[in-house]
Amino acid sequence: MAKRRKLLGQILKEIELVTEGDIQEALARQKKEGNLLGKILVAIGVCSEGDITMALAAQNDMQFVDLSGLDIPIELLDMVTEAQAQTYRVVPLEFDADNKTFTVAMDDPTKIVVFDELQFALASRVPGIRIQGALASSEDIDAALAKFYGGESAMAGGLDKNDLAQFEEGGTGKKDALAVDDDPDAPAVVKLLNFLLATAIRDRSSDIHLEPFEDKLQVRYRVDGALLAMENPPQQLGPALVSRIKVLSKLNISETRMPQDGRIELTIEGRSVDLRVSTLPTMFGESCVMRILDRSNVSLDLDNLGMRPDDNEMMKALIAKPNGVVLVTGPTGSGKTTTLYSCLNYMNRPDLKIITTEDPVEYDLPGVMQCQVNEDVGLTYGAALRSILRQDPDMILVGEIRDKETGGIAIEAALTGHLVLSTLHTNDAPSAVTRMLDLGLESFLIAATLEAVIAQRLVRKICQGCKEYYVPEPEQAMELGLRPESISGKKFGYGRGCSRCNNTGYKGRLALYEMFRCNDEIKQMIMDDANVAQLRDAGRRHGMRTLRESGLLAIYDCITTIEEVMRETLVSE
Repeated sequence: MAKRRKLLGQILKEIELVTEGDIQEALARQKKEGNLLGKILVAIGVCSEGDITMALAAQNDMQFVDLSGLDIPIELLDMVTEAQAQTYRVVPLEFDADNKTFTVAMDDPTKIVVFDELQFALASRVPGIRIQGALASSEDIDAALAKFYGGESAMAGGLDKNDLAQFEEGGTGKKDALAVDDDPDAPAVVKLLNFLLATAIRDRSSDIHLEPFEDKLQVRYRVDGALLAMENPPQQLGPALVSRIKVLSKLNISETRMPQDGRIELTIEGRSVDLRVSTLPTMFGESCVMRILDRSNVSLDLDNLGMRPDDNEMMKALIAKPNGVVLVTGPTGSGKTTTLYSCLNYMNRPDLKIITTEDPVEYDLPGVMQCQVNEDVGLTYGAALRSILRQDPDMILVGEIRDKETGGIAIEAALTGHLVLSTLHTNDAPSAVTRMLDLGLESFLIAATLEAVIAQRLVRKICQGCKEYYVPEPEQAMELGLRPESISGKKFGYGRGCSRCNNTGYKGRLALYEMFRCNDEIKQMIMDDANVAQLRDAGRRHGMRTLRESGLLAIYDCITTIEEVMRETLVSE
């Protein structure tokens, strides 16, 4: 029976490089300061970088190689360009022509996406080639790159030394934004931004983070809700890169002291993509985050959201009601917009008029009237809603109920024969009632109009390319708040890590739902000012499945892992 991948600390203890005390000290520092466990162990002096690299090799089932004194044939060096070697930090080791297997050394086992990049680049020369990795220390990689590729840092995205030289000659001082496109600096910046965008979209990232620090420009992508660090581009390109993004998103290039928000519409490899741009001044320059709205990457199909059959039927029944308020709650990035858009898409037909008011409009829905909130000119949620009610709608989507005015008009719309869908930020479904009361809405109006509250969270799904199964230990039942006998005989799944999932063990995400249906008893409790605990108990008596319980079902189905469910849900729910 396959077991889960060993923890780094466990491996180091087994080879007697560290003690349990060392691990606990490092974990305490990690909790306080962040950073990787291996780096902390090196910092406190209990082991070396080489020790950590060997342990990582064992953890990832990779061969550990010593590159000192290595002599690489010229034909191998020709297979990997200087730009690829420097950008991906790989050194070619061996090519088996019979099996078409190309082995490269690397110092970061988490960047398995590099294999896909190299395989794609070499496929035209060697059809069917397969890339595999071996692990080497960072010092060995640095030395080998300096020895065989000249040692100069190449530009991310295949930028060559001429691009960098041109940029350095122009300097990084203040300049007019449009000049970036006109002078010799432009090619390097344009190629770098194109590379960042193409890589992020190919990896199905939701956000790109450009973060300036004193000694580096850090680039991170958010994939399936988790941030992944990428190879950092040259620090001196940071100001011009942000300027290029500002030009494309029509922001003020000269304003670097205030946050700004903008939008870029572009087509990449035939795909229509919207970027929501946000800049923020920091100590070492402007931080820039680009939210990627890739329409081709989102399926607005109610039947494909991952709801369990009974939840799916309940949702369809709710949105088919002629009037009332249906709320979807959860933190930012929990998939509320996708759920609501899928509901609108399901109900979108010629005999219904659907109008939305959003901030911002994230996806275009043909056949749906969509209104963009613009508070700069006074078009608030409340003002838009008042006008929408005069447009004779059947169904209304309000992006968010964030104040008493918006909530009051939404309730008024529901009382006058409209179905209103909206969102709130609460921890669970029953808490939405308390939140609406906090906004100043009357309890009898809430009881009269609220049909249901759906809370949701996103958890990462186990990668199907490397899924393995194991029998859980009794201690894991305790972690989930269950009795050991309740998981007896069950199999759980986990991802071993492969090139398809960037060695994370996860690929894609699944929504967990908590459906709080407001029946007559619960409506009376709302009018009687019942607290959240009482409402939650009543909901569970009438069949509500909490987020944690939905997560447990997904664990039992081997769709996600214990760690994901524990991270996103609370046992008290």
